Amino acid sequence: MKTKNLNIIIVLGLVATIGILIAQLLWTKQAYNLEEQKFSQKTHIALLEVVKKLYQGTNSELPSDNPIKKIASDYYIVNVENDFEPSVLEYYLKAEFTKFNIATDFEYAMYNCQSDEMVYGDYISFSDKSHEKRTVYFPKHKNLVYYFAIRFPNETSYLFSSLRFWFVLSFALIIILLVYVYSIYTIIQQKKYSELQRDFINNMTHEFKTPLSSILLASNYLNKQDLIKKDKKLEKYTEIIINQSKKLNSHIEQLLNIAKSDNAPMKMDKKEIAIVPILKDVIENMQLKHQDLKVTINSSEDFKIFADEFHFTNIIYNLLDNSIKYCDEIPEIVITILDEKKNLIIEFCDNGIGISDKNITFIFDKFYRIPSTKSNEVNGFGLGLYYVKKICIQHNWKIIARKNKSKGITISLELPKQN
Repeated sequence: MKTKNLNIIIVLGLVATIGILIAQLLWTKQAYNLEEQKFSQKTHIALLEVVKKLYQGTNSELPSDNPIKKIASDYYIVNVENDFEPSVLEYYLKAEFTKFNIATDFEYAMYNCQSDEMVYGDYISFSDKSHEKRTVYFPKHKNLVYYFAIRFPNETSYLFSSLRFWFVLSFALIIILLVYVYSIYTIIQQKKYSELQRDFINNMTHEFKTPLSSILLASNYLNKQDLIKKDKKLEKYTEIIINQSKKLNSHIEQLLNIAKSDNAPMKMDKKEIAIVPILKDVIENMQLKHQDLKVTINSSEDFKIFADEFHFTNIIYNLLDNSIKYCDEIPEIVITILDEKKNLIIEFCDNGIGISDKNITFIFDKFYRIPSTKSNEVNGFGLGLYYVKKICIQHNWKIIARKNKSKGITISLELPKQN
């Protein structure tokens, strides 16, 4: 993905997440305001019912004006204009608040005409059953004689508890936003490191190719000289220089191809090809180098597939080469082609040193080499199986590695028949 497109996606995702979070917070605030209004309305109705109960059995009529005044968000004054008993008031308050589902602690006080001050009544708790007297100041109000005051000390926490779902949802969105920001930061860092790695590989391999080409030219010229041909040791040393230089050149080309394919998909020239002839051709070339190599092909017929012949040949070569390199005895490889309903399966089973269960899932990672004594002895960059996996992905094939029961591993290629 291009950097410009990635930046656009990051910005749009960030803006969308922040927008959702802001909308959620505004919604939560609105829900809190509505809950507060609902609580205030229920309290007004409950207190009106209390006033009606206090007037029952008396000759007085209910006041024409609204007897309830909200002084603060949690403080109410109720003008009764009639004498009443504190115990009766408390009973009615408990009954009406329970009826209207106002399940939060409250405290009340009454005006005393004789002392001309507010007399604290009681603190009614719905959770704490201990009736401890508490000293709380209730201000006196002018022009009122028979009245009482109600305060809800825990109204805010009560409203918050009724909206806990919204707050949990807002908190979850904040966590998601933080995780998103951290993920984006990690992706940007990984992309930067990947670009630095690719640039380093490109620069390194290009710097190596120039002196390596000179070494190959000089060693080929040197190997043709009569003086070298007459001396068997010098001829052998020259051939070693040529072979190792070619091997190094092959590794460099592989590095360049991998770096190039990471930046853009490799071009595929797909056509119908026969599997068995390609297998035999690769095996024949491998046996020139490894004369003791034993490879068996089990196939009911010469199956054909639709693939890039060059890259498919490289897949076979890399899989066989790995099986040979990581083997402590005479390499024996069995290639089996299975015809299933939807897929064609090509299995490569070897008798190598095998791979532990914890490491087998990483063998297709770039630059990954299994930490072992054999890996230290074998030359390579850990790119062979990564290349194989990449080619399989571009062909829409599956590649699976599993550990054999006895020894070695089996790598399976699953090729959908529709391809």
